[in-house]
Amino acid sequence: MSLIVKKLLVSIHDVGPRFETEVDLLLERLSRHVASHDLAMLVVPDHWGRHPLEPASAFAARLRSWADAGVSMFAHGWFHKDMAVHRHAAARFKARHMTAGEGEFLGLDEATAARRMGDARDLIEQIIGRPVAGFVAPAWLYGAPALDALAKTGFALSEDHMKVWHPPSGRVLARGPVITWASRSRARIASSLAAARLLPALLRHARVARVAVHPGDAHVPALLASIERTLRRLARTHAPARYDDLLAA
Repeated sequence: MSLIVKKLLVSIHDVGPRFETEVDLLLERLSRHVASHDLAMLVVPDHWGRHPLEPASAFAARLRSWADAGVSMFAHGWFHKDMAVHRHAAARFKARHMTAGEGEFLGLDEATAARRMGDARDLIEQIIGRPVAGFVAPAWLYGAPALDALAKTGFALSEDHMKVWHPPSGRVLARGPVITWASRSRARIASSLAAARLLPALLRHARVARVAVHPGDAHVPALLASIERTLRRLARTHAPARYDDLLAA
């Protein structure tokens, strides 16, 4: 009889040259609780079109070294910036209230979404020398055409706010809210701190719990303290694991 171990998945978002200092700060904090081989990084190839990830750069060498240490690498959009015109009210609401103009894949057509996904995968794989673990849209926001593209582009894993799934088949691998923090206003800081206090208790019986941190968190001491407190609480019920462990299960 096999023992089912509840899994804790931990990721750093928006990894790229733009946020190298912040990634280092977050990595130092997370490594107190999670080994490198159980961490995931979500890599942005050209943040807002101003910070390109160059294959021969010093940062690319660091990305390769993290991958060599076992960190799972995900493609995380291309620009991480929403430049689409949203014609539908639901999309406009998500673009305005669920992210600060960074839902890149919310309004893209299928061809453009597929091209950016493929280009991001090719660049990151060229740098790290191995396949990426999957694709996650910036701000976890996908329009219907982006979801259609994702199902056809061969990524093994993807996630949004409420689930992790296998895009080629659509099979859901884990359900439940991701615990994350927001740093761009006092109100969002307060609300994310409140959520982080409540969610570990709600997730204690969940088969999978997810924690995601962002570069802005590194500059807010209260958020850093909350991140560590959350990881300590979840460690009582969940063991750190890799995203691709969900596929094996």
